[in-house]
Order: sequence, then C-alpha cells, then structure tokens
Amino acid sequence: MPIVNRVADLQGEIAAWRQDLHAHPELLYDVHRTAASVAEKLKAFGCDEVVAGIGRTGVVGVIKGNRPGGTRKTIGLRADMDALPIQEASELPYKSTVAGKMHACGHDGHTAMLLGAAKYLAETRNFAGTAVMIFQPAEEGGAGGLAMVKDGLMDRFAIEEVYGMHNYPGLAAGEFSIRTGPIMASTDNISIDIEGLGAHAAKPHEGIDPIVIGAQMINAFQSIVSRNVDPVEAAVVSITVFKAGSADNVIPQTAQLRGTARTLKPEVRELLRKRLAEVIEGTARLHGATVNFNLRRGYPVLSNHARETAFAVAVAGEVVGTDRVDADMPPVMGAEDFSYMLEARPGAFIFVGNGDTAGLHHPRYNFNDAVIPYGTSYWVRLVETAMAG
Repeated sequence: MPIVNRVADLQGEIAAWRQDLHAHPELLYDVHRTAASVAEKLKAFGCDEVVAGIGRTGVVGVIKGNRPGGTRKTIGLRADMDALPIQEASELPYKSTVAGKMHACGHDGHTAMLLGAAKYLAETRNFAGTAVMIFQPAEEGGAGGLAMVKDGLMDRFAIEEVYGMHNYPGLAAGEFSIRTGPIMASTDNISIDIEGLGAHAAKPHEGIDPIVIGAQMINAFQSIVSRNVDPVEAAVVSITVFKAGSADNVIPQTAQLRGTARTLKPEVRELLRKRLAEVIEGTARLHGATVNFNLRRGYPVLSNHARETAFAVAVAGEVVGTDRVDADMPPVMGAEDFSYMLEARPGAFIFVGNGDTAGLHHPRYNFNDAVIPYGTSYWVRLVETAMAG
C-alpha cells in the first residue's frame, strides 16, 4: 500500500494547519489555543466523541469504524502539541509570532499529521474497531503523557494498544526507523549546590574552594560511566551548568552544578543514581564542604513492545516499501514521555525521516511538510490494518 491518495490530496490543508501552529507556539500545559484548535477540528470532522481537559489540557477524539466483522478493539494514536522556550532564528513566512518560543521539535507537524489522519478516518471509517486520537500537552519536560495516563486516559477510552511517532532530522523523508525494546533513554536531573568557604584568591588556603570541588565532581562523574558501567551498556552523565563566583580575585562561597543522567536500562539507571550520590557526598566531605543535591527522576526508558513493533514495521513497509524501513535502528539517548503510555499499554514508537534539516531543538529547525503524506498515511494504514474486520 503506497501513500493514501486522499491523504496526498489533503497535504496542502494539513500543511496549512501545521504552519498556523508553528506561528503560534505554546509551552508545556499552556497549550490553550492549540488544544482549542484541535478540538474544533475534531468536532468538524465528525468524531463520535471529543473530550478536552484530559491531563489538564490534552484533547482526545474518538472515531468508531463501521466495517463489519472482525475482532473489534481500540487503538490509541498519540501526538504532542507543545513547543520549546527557544527564540526562532529563521525567516519563514509563518515563523513564530511569540518571542522566545518556537516549535523546534516538530510537534506542530505531529499534531497536524494526526489531525489529517483523524479527518480521513472520520470520513471513511473503513475499519472495524475504535481509533482514539490523543493530543498531548507538555512533552518537553512536563510529563504530559503521565498526566494523561493518571487522568484515566487508557481506561476511560478502553485503549488496548497505543502508538506514537516522531520526526527525525537526518533521516530521509519517506523513511522510517524503529526497534524492539529500549529505543530512548531514561532521564534523571542532577542538581548540586556546594557550599565551601569564601576567601581572597591570593589566600586559597584560608578558604574551601567550591570551584575546585565542583570540577573534581565533574571529572569523577565521567569515571562512573567508564569504570562502573558495563562497557556494552549505554550511559551518559553530562553537567551542563556550572555557576560560581563574580570576581577574578575572590574564591566564592558557593557553586551550582546542573545536568542530566541517561540510561537505557532500569538497573543501569539505579547504578548511576547510587554512584552519583556517593561521589557527590564523598568529594564534598573530602574537602570539608557541605552539599545539597537532588537527583530528580525524569522520564523512564521508552521501550517498544515486540509484537506491536513488528506490526508497525509491517505497516510502515506497506506505506513506503520495506527497503525504506530500518527495523533495527540504534537507540538514542534523548528522552520521550510516550514512555509512560508504553508502560500502561503495549505499543510502539516510530521515527519518520525529516530530511536534511536543522536538528531538533535548534533555532533554525523546521518540520518538513513533505513528510506529511508519509506520516499521515502511516497512521491511516495502521488503524485500517489493525482493525481490518
């Protein structure tokens, strides 16, 4: 099955929706304009049920198929709606109209493609079960996926399987990538506040230098990855913020470190958490400093289920050809809160190529509208194939 002809006809309309969303980015749970637009369109398409306010500002559209026979089931399809706190650097005619905010991760494209699928499926209803279209807020650090699950998403709509999709810069448009098992990392957020003893820079022996202590912690963190984690496992510890001091002749009293720890297995995650705490406490004690630290749990590992992944591979292959689907892509150390939905129900998360574009979270990133027929057709065929009757 190639790209759906009706979807190809809808490409311009879907692209217009996407570009409107791009021009009006909203952050985290404050996606009120976006959610209202989504709900309005779902109602106009004739969805059987449209529910707003799931997980605070999430929107759900329910479409019942009318094809007779078959085993009837309910499948959820998820798109994320929120943008990022980044100043857009492009000069697109539909560039962000909101200072300091932009769709730098393609959630505008994800939302538009799922809306396109909803329009098609509500028109045709050529399937035997129920399709639940999930539009989620706050993927970018707000755990909107978890909020929707906690708000009863799966049970309220009787979802049995759930599927997600994300664009992938650097992968050719019209190609898909996926793998069974862990495909995206867990995250833990590192926050360290060191208190030493301030002193004149010419008399370092009279102080306790938090900069030296922080630097030693950073170096020691890398030895956790290289000397405590099995070399065949994946782990990342990155300190991305180091704040201390304000004068060139003063040893400061305090220093702040912030960063992230990422893994692909729960047991490696626990090892990192244990060793980070030991290194932080031990290094501070060694130098006579005090330290307050917090390892705040972020998203869990995103792990695809085997049967649903094989099904996603088959559907993507029908849309673009089996030679354009990588079923064994290397895992990536980015994180995704679709992981919470995959903990609640079996399913699979797939990547669709965005072509040779700027990377995700880059100020010049732009979702490639040429991807729309591929992603939308994947959603349509997934529903129609899973519930063929």
